[in-house]
Amino acid sequence: MKKGDKVSVLDDAISGVVTAISGNEVTIITTDGFELGFARNELIVIDGSISKRDLAQMDVSTIISEKQNKKPGKTQRVKPKERSLPPMEVDLHINQLVPKTGGLDNFEILTIQLDTAKRQLDFAISKRIQKVVFIHGVGEGVLRSELEYLFNRYDNLKFYDADYQKYGRGATEVYIFQNVK
Repeated sequence: MKKGDKVSVLDDAISGVVTAISGNEVTIITTDGFELGFARNELIVIDGSISKRDLAQMDVSTIISEKQNKKPGKTQRVKPKERSLPPMEVDLHINQLVPKTGGLDNFEILTIQLDTAKRQLDFAISKRIQKVVFIHGVGEGVLRSELEYLFNRYDNLKFYDADYQKYGRGATEVYIFQNVK
């Protein structure tokens, strides 16, 4: 580091030009026109070029061998059909959720289905699963409207009808946004 070098402060958004060096103390004029003092180890030269002395100290054979050893990893091809498949499906038909449905009234069935949907949705969010398909069937639309009410309480997801060719009208796909703050 010498007089006239452009420098930047490591732990702050301050940059400027070196005006004086006294031992470990370096004085700079900032881009705003202020004169400030810093320790030498708090500054970095932002010239961007490498001096010939620094370049000579680099071991060229080491750099070349590192480049040769780094071979690009082979990526596995994902078929377009597999790419669009959701990683998680939740079937909310009551016969899939409980062993015996006898003795359950409509309210109890709906409660079991909604509890399962909420639990599976929370699981998908915690495991960072982006797409979930809830299979609810067509019916009279009570379960579907209750699911929409449940999904609207979350602000990090959107939902829409699932693939018609695969599920018909009886499924809703949920897309969960991952990096929401």
